[in-house]
Amino acid sequence: MTPHHEHEFEAAPGLPAPLPAGERILWQGAPDWRALAVHAFRVRQLSVYFGLMMAVQVLYLLGEPTPPGGTAAMIGRSLLASGLLAGTALGLLTLAAWLSARTALYTLTSRRVVMRIGIVLTITLNVPLRQVRSADLALHKGAAQGCGDLSLALAGKERIGWLHLWPHARPWHLADPKPMLRCIPQAAALGERLAAAWQQAQAGAPATLGLSGQGAAPAPALPASSASASRTDHETALA
Repeated sequence: MTPHHEHEFEAAPGLPAPLPAGERILWQGAPDWRALAVHAFRVRQLSVYFGLMMAVQVLYLLGEPTPPGGTAAMIGRSLLASGLLAGTALGLLTLAAWLSARTALYTLTSRRVVMRIGIVLTITLNVPLRQVRSADLALHKGAAQGCGDLSLALAGKERIGWLHLWPHARPWHLADPKPMLRCIPQAAALGERLAAAWQQAQAGAPATLGLSGQGAAPAPALPASSASASRTDHETALA
């Protein structure tokens, strides 16, 4: 796993150098920025939080003495100020999600996963398939186009910092950062392609990849060609 700091030039979209002979691109994609805003930047939860805080603010102001101009005018001015602050915060987070998705490009080749990420400072992360120990697939409940996340558990001791990866990292796995392909449409199909590519890349190794749902009990690894899917409340387990 080797991170490269890139500038504005690429040998091919999402790739820091031309592919070696015999290696081919199997899939390329980027996060859906709307799903990224909801699931990584939590704009929906924050909208609910701000709404509740403004409701509490109204209840508090109703108990205050009536000022000159009336209670309604006082509440209106206070809610306007709070609404502007909340809207600014949500707008900035949405912009960050859009920029994160716009500058990210994920590539699956026959030998590795390549993640070009970063808004200001671009980093291209190469993860050889032979270094992938297991993968976790989580489909977003109710999401359109089968949108979901695919995180990679890495073998060996090499790691890249969680903060360098975020938001393209599995949440809360700080001690053992897991690169994550976030908010990918048709994520289940990508998981199947990853399992098949992993199988082909394991020369002389047992050709199985544990591909399970986040938070689910570990499932026995099966040959990638016979992986099956079962839907839970909020995830899909492939194993």
